[in-house]
Amino acid sequence: MSVLILIFHALAALGVIALVLLQHGKGADMGAAFGSGSAGSLFGSSGSASFLSRATAVLAAVFFATSLGLTYVSSHKAASKGVMATVKPAAAPKSGDIPK
Repeated sequence: MSVLILIFHALAALGVIALVLLQHGKGADMGAAFGSGSAGSLFGSSGSASFLSRATAVLAAVFFATSLGLTYVSSHKAASKGVMATVKPAAAPKSGDIPK
C-alpha cells in the first residue's frame, strides 16, 4: 500500500514541478509597464484561471493528500513494531578487553 502511495506522490511532485515551470509568470509582463504595452496588464485582473493553474492546484492537492497518506502509513508501521524493537543495548566491555 505504501509503495502505491509513494508512486502517486512522486508522480504528483513531478507533475507540479512541470506545470509550475510551464506557467507564465506574473512578473513576465513587467516590460509592458515601461513602454511596450499597456500598464493595465501589469496590475489588472488576471481573469479566469487557466487550465495550467487549475491542473497545478489539483496536483498540489494530490501531493498534499499523498503526503498525509504516507505519514499515516509510516506511523502505523512504526507503532506496530514498537520504538524499542530495533534498538539493541550495547555490550559492556569486559575487563580483559580494555587495552592498556
